[in-house]
Amino acid sequence: MSRWGYIVFLLLAGMVGQGCSSRALHEAEAVVAQADSLWQAGLMYGIDAGDSLTLAQAYETLKDRHSSLFSFVLGPSSRQTYAHACYHYGKLLRAKDHPAEAMQCFINATHSRTRDYHILGRVYSNMGSICHLAGDFPLSYDMYEKSAEMNLRNGDSLLYFYNLNNMAYELAEQGNREETLALLNRISVDCNDNNALSWNNLIKAELYKNLKQYDSALYYANTLDYNTYYESTKLIIRMQSYLMMSSQDSAVYYAKQVLSISTDLFDRNNALYVLTNEDESQEKSDIRRTASERSDIQKLLEIRQGKLSQAVQLLELDLAKTPDLRWLYAVIATIIVIGSCLLLYIHRKRNQHKLLSQQVDDLMSRTITMQVKNEELTQSY
Repeated sequence: MSRWGYIVFLLLAGMVGQGCSSRALHEAEAVVAQADSLWQAGLMYGIDAGDSLTLAQAYETLKDRHSSLFSFVLGPSSRQTYAHACYHYGKLLRAKDHPAEAMQCFINATHSRTRDYHILGRVYSNMGSICHLAGDFPLSYDMYEKSAEMNLRNGDSLLYFYNLNNMAYELAEQGNREETLALLNRISVDCNDNNALSWNNLIKAELYKNLKQYDSALYYANTLDYNTYYESTKLIIRMQSYLMMSSQDSAVYYAKQVLSISTDLFDRNNALYVLTNEDESQEKSDIRRTASERSDIQKLLEIRQGKLSQAVQLLELDLAKTPDLRWLYAVIATIIVIGSCLLLYIHRKRNQHKLLSQQVDDLMSRTITMQVKNEELTQSY
């Protein structure tokens, strides 16, 4: 690189770091590294260790640097660190029941231009989970599909099959029988992980429940062993299937089991509905207490659904908007500036070379003239 080009590069790099002191950046990177270490140990920064405000500050510091117009000069390591900061802070915000703010963090991670496909797979998976909770199953499917693509790029076949399970579940929620079964068949043929395969029958149970084929739903639900990850879902399927088949006693039985093991608001709301309307063994005071508890849960659900809807809207706006090409314009402007500087430098060098050549020619001409005169003088002498 020429001297002028190098100077321009340094100026641009300085613009990227504008407002972000070297010390603040180092501290932010150290916080992200600590969050990575906790993550590898199965812990969360801001919950199990570390301070949430410290992580928030680290995220903002790295975000300021990455949001610069000339962030394209940042190296792969800087982009990766920023993506990890987005992921860790987004996970923390989700844990603290701020899904919209978490979604924005995850969206920022997808725009980091990092090639850390592992972290991008995790990011898209979280986005899919938020969409699922909001009830937007098609968009959730799209996010899980992107996550699976990142897993493939990273060479992680296990996470890839987990995301195929997630995709199948979103299809089952929509009642897409053929697509769901085709995807499950693909998983059963290509995957040899028992934990991933264990979701197969649960998804079929959910599918047939949504298709109102309750006998089939119960059949697949009854084949499932105890699993802490989906036990409450299995009980909900049984409860709702028996309720729709007018087997109130069985529905009430499973509703009570749901309440005994699940703290999820959706699960408890569904179980309380059954107990309020179908449990004939309850006294009037018990029914009123159950109805009151369900009413409180519905208010909480309404608040949470509002937050989740905001998060989905943020994602939809991001997917719909025109790509941010400021970095491309900055690259083009930089090339023009550097090119102009190089042309000016070359032009000056050429002029200097031309002038030097003229001076040499002039000196040669004078030398020849003096030699001729000298020879003439010598002959005359």
